[in-house]
Amino acid sequence: MSVLNLSTLAASPAFAEPFPFFAAQNALDAQSLAAIGKAFPAVPGPGIFPLSELDFGMAFAELIADIESAELEALLEEKLCMRLSGRPLMITVRGFCRARDGRIHNDSKDKIATCLLYLNEPGWNAEGGRLRLLRDGNGLDNAVAEIAPDGGNFVAFKRTENSWHGHASYEGPRRYIMFNWLTSDVALAKNVGRHRISAAFKRLGLRDHD
Repeated sequence: MSVLNLSTLAASPAFAEPFPFFAAQNALDAQSLAAIGKAFPAVPGPGIFPLSELDFGMAFAELIADIESAELEALLEEKLCMRLSGRPLMITVRGFCRARDGRIHNDSKDKIATCLLYLNEPGWNAEGGRLRLLRDGNGLDNAVAEIAPDGGNFVAFKRTENSWHGHASYEGPRRYIMFNWLTSDVALAKNVGRHRISAAFKRLGLRDHD
């Protein structure tokens, strides 16, 4: 039985401009969100960690199985009007946000699609930390959508030359799973390797370079 509410994702409207994207609330029900929260990995600090570097509980593993499923892949292909099948998938986890995180950026050309599933408590009160999908890279005010990082909120977008996004500064716990389809196995190895090096620095208590 799926943990992700695929029918909710399927029913959410998709948009083509300024780049293909869609967002949904309640991708997880309250019971599943609570169970996943208890099974969430103990990340060693701020930054993004590859799934292979983390230990987690059964409910979290069940969510990962849904993320890796052919059903979700097909749904995202339809929503984003692009082909994902046959492309490598990279899954990473964040537990904490630094004040410098969230600066406006466009994903690297290694990535062809990005998805974020937030796993925080419902009811995000902070002004910062709310993801904005932007019409350009000049500032956070010119947003086409804003997604609060409430638990169960989901957003997916196609990487294009103008898929700008970011959020206002926030420091503190901010949990999510990010998963990206990449252009090739070489790109996957490069990106996972970079995140593993960063994770090793954090475990040693050293300043990382990401």
